[in-house]
Amino acid sequence: MDLRRALNHVLDNHRKWVDQFGDRPDHPSLHVTDEQLEATLDTLSARLAINYPFFHPRYAGQMLKPPHPAAIAGYVAAMLINPNNHALDGGPATAKMEREVVKQLATMFGYGEHLGHLTSSGTIANLEALFVARELHPEKGVAFSVDSHYTHGRMCGVLGIEGTKVKVDSAGRMDLDDLRKVLATGKIGTVVATAGTTGLGAIDPVHEIVQIAREYGTRVHVDAAYGGFFILVDDLDPLPWQAIKDCDSIVVDPHKHGLQPYGCGAILFRDPAVGRFYAHDSPYTYFTSDDLHPGEISLECSRSGASAAALWLTFQLIPPTVDGLGAVLAAGRRAAVQWADMIDASAELALYQRPELDIVSYFGTAGTMSEIDATSQRVLHAGMSAEVEPVFLSVLSVGREDFARRHPAISADADRARVLRSVLMKPESELYLDTLHSRVIDLVASPNG
Repeated sequence: MDLRRALNHVLDNHRKWVDQFGDRPDHPSLHVTDEQLEATLDTLSARLAINYPFFHPRYAGQMLKPPHPAAIAGYVAAMLINPNNHALDGGPATAKMEREVVKQLATMFGYGEHLGHLTSSGTIANLEALFVARELHPEKGVAFSVDSHYTHGRMCGVLGIEGTKVKVDSAGRMDLDDLRKVLATGKIGTVVATAGTTGLGAIDPVHEIVQIAREYGTRVHVDAAYGGFFILVDDLDPLPWQAIKDCDSIVVDPHKHGLQPYGCGAILFRDPAVGRFYAHDSPYTYFTSDDLHPGEISLECSRSGASAAALWLTFQLIPPTVDGLGAVLAAGRRAAVQWADMIDASAELALYQRPELDIVSYFGTAGTMSEIDATSQRVLHAGMSAEVEPVFLSVLSVGREDFARRHPAISADADRARVLRSVLMKPESELYLDTLHSRVIDLVASPNG
């Protein structure tokens, strides 16, 4: 796909639309010459040049990759109009697109009737899920695993509700025995299950969590911000994914694995009746239609309609199906599994934990946690600062107990150790594995790298 051609097409279509409304005067207060703009754009480009190459598979660090060209074209097409999806009159076209893509997301997870909308981030989406949890059980708190995203504890603080951490097992999944102990206190109204932790990509046993939660009359919210689209990959254990449809709310981030630019999150509720908790009025909006305005079921007010347009266009071309977007995610997971096999076969590297999704955690072989920590930090900085063949990795800080459970033979001579971590969320990663693997081994083996 030629992005330049697509953007030119967008600009041509926009010009045709603008011309329908006749000439408009140019106000002198807005005047900038082409020369001024081009010079300042060059300055902007120079400043942006210090970014890491998120587009390239040599960047194998955090959950970062560029949006699909279709998403860029869709975003720009709507951004030129600058619709606001808070009210239908602010974004009459993009609000409809938002409803369509939210329905596609709901269908992907197995929801029928639902309530939902896009958000500016997964953090805000989780805030809304916990807000509804509080309104349904105002005297009770929320439970989440110690390896869940830190946003849950923070948002509990924002909402003034008690957050309780549940232990995890040796694979980073929620410990069900500890969950029972926590629920037996009678103090929990909602349990957060994580479909893909952001540290290791561990999948909580959602199907078992739902059963246990129902025994105690507790709701279940699924944080699938990172991992949700893996429901489209057909070679994973289906049980946790099939159980998501039985959960009360779901968060997923199209700006992670949905090929979208930041920020595009989404919140879905199984029971549309929870919309009553959003009830509010505005003296100058919500007048143009009897239909529900997006802002009436959202904690956010102004939201860019461009995010909805970008996701809508992307889903028209690469739908959220096994053969569509699922093929993109499957490539990243294949890369992670294949690299894990290569690491297992090497003398220089060891797996910290076998990947479930597309996150690989590993370290340079050593006898102590302190040696592993030092090597990880050295490789991280040497890789990104190399003038020739740089690679960009990340690290994960692991506690003594978690490390010992996975690698009891390694001396736990430190409270914590950093291991190397790579998120292979670009499908191109599977075509670059040999180069990436060799480069990481070279860095581990070199005393200066």
